[in-house]
Amino acid sequence: MNMNQVTFPVNNMPTATEFYRLMGFTQIVDTPHYARFECSDGHASFSLSLQPSEEKNYGVIYFEHQDLDQLVAQLIAKGFHFDQMPTMESYLWREAVLHDPSGNKIKLYWAGENRLNPPWKVQQDK
Repeated sequence: MNMNQVTFPVNNMPTATEFYRLMGFTQIVDTPHYARFECSDGHASFSLSLQPSEEKNYGVIYFEHQDLDQLVAQLIAKGFHFDQMPTMESYLWREAVLHDPSGNKIKLYWAGENRLNPPWKVQQDK
């Protein structure tokens, strides 16, 4: 199996779609209640769904970028606010954290080889 997409609830579609376009994602679906974006690398996509009431989302979406520090600097120059600047975490990923206008948590990170092959990877019996 391959993951198709992740959908986030948003409370203002025009504000949300502007936010993600400004981050650099390509919008491929645009309706008053639903939007989908394509990531610039690979074949992944994610979507936004308009929710009529305030809905708290406890999920986190991760976007990987090899030159994380440069990306964060570019986004700050565009006016983005980060809750956490790029920081090396104990699980060997360098992460920065921000939230979209609806409060959805976004982590920008670089893990390299450690994303799929951390030192503590579970060994599978064959």
